[in-house]
Amino acid sequence: MKKVLAISVILITILTGCGQSSGGELVGVQRRASFYEPDPYGMLFIPQGSFNMGPNDMDIANTMTSQTKTVSVRSFWMDETEITNSEYRQFVFWVRDSIARRLLGEQFEEFLISEDYLGNEIDPPFLNWDEEIEWDNEEYAEILDEMYLAENERFFRRKEIDTRKLTYEYEWVDLLQAAKRSNRYNFETKQYEGVVYDQRGEEREIKDRSAFIMKDAVNVYPDTLCWIADFTYSFNEPWTEKYFWHPGFDEYPVVGVNWKQATAFCIWRTQLLNSYLSSKGEPVVNNYRLPTEAEWEYAARGGLEHAMYPWGGMYTRNDKGCFLANFKPLRGRYGDDGGMTTMSVGSYAPNDYGLFDMSGNVAEWTSSAYDESAYTFTHDFNPTYKYNALPDDPHVMKRKVLRGGSWKDVGYFLQNGTRTYEYQDSSKSFIGFRCVRDYIGD
Repeated sequence: MKKVLAISVILITILTGCGQSSGGELVGVQRRASFYEPDPYGMLFIPQGSFNMGPNDMDIANTMTSQTKTVSVRSFWMDETEITNSEYRQFVFWVRDSIARRLLGEQFEEFLISEDYLGNEIDPPFLNWDEEIEWDNEEYAEILDEMYLAENERFFRRKEIDTRKLTYEYEWVDLLQAAKRSNRYNFETKQYEGVVYDQRGEEREIKDRSAFIMKDAVNVYPDTLCWIADFTYSFNEPWTEKYFWHPGFDEYPVVGVNWKQATAFCIWRTQLLNSYLSSKGEPVVNNYRLPTEAEWEYAARGGLEHAMYPWGGMYTRNDKGCFLANFKPLRGRYGDDGGMTTMSVGSYAPNDYGLFDMSGNVAEWTSSAYDESAYTFTHDFNPTYKYNALPDDPHVMKRKVLRGGSWKDVGYFLQNGTRTYEYQDSSKSFIGFRCVRDYIGD
């Protein structure tokens, strides 16, 4: 009888939430504290809403790839400016330091965390970011030597990191494949019955949820040679040598980053923040990601319906005759707007949401795949078209939507409703990106 009574007490304790009595009423699971999402650093809140997506002027290029369509988007946070060289360099340095710690950890155990605070083994071990790397330490130098350029590749005998080795290994959950009815867990047969395809296009049997975890690796260093490769018979060597590294360009938008690198940056940024929050016992937040095409246009309009440009007017000049963005004005007089190529972010006035450079400076990657008829078949609620192109797919399947126009584009590409594309494995001197993060709530 005592055993039965003891079991009953245990069950009551579990069902009432650690001893908190509900009085027999439905009161929900009580949290220790309510959740509040603070403003993310460097981001602005974009409220939910509906708008008419599409062109507000004639289709000058006669592409017929978009038509006006009323759509609705949820609330989200968006970077105030494009990602700068300084911000992207933090990503590059993190990858460099993680590789160094992994190499040093093979001989110096202080660079790895192999046990948790309870003494349980961690396999594979974590990198210890509290341990500082002494790059001039002779013991470390011999181990880290493989990260540097070989002797015959060094210019003026400068010892430099071999950027070809700065590879970021990352993973994500493919929710699109996981959501397919044929890939769901069958509670009657107690098994999965579908198949998924990994990032290389290879078929993978679904044994458990790990089948939906995709893994990839990408070199994170920007293509600094894009300044020369993009322009035939043009002298741009100074930009190649200095643009990404010189402190004079710290606040300029990063360029030479392809779509996969921008996507990897978002995943790294998510893990950087959520790892910190978890270490403090705080709830994690939504993922950083590239904006969808609809989100980008909605944010660019700044709440102004039928506005041709982010500043709301019909023209690229203000009432004093000054240009309102960094682009290619007056049939190629690049410098008449204040900048010959890219300019420091925030050099022009923001739109009504407070976002800078939504037109001009650099065009921006979105997460949406490009299809000429996408406006016809996408939903009117958070519309987007996504396709994870495989390495062997034809180039037409690797197109991603670009928005905003750049320093080398004419005014037409600065319009809110203008859409164009570039291939996801291409890196250009006129393409950058910014991140968004979904707001938790309405």
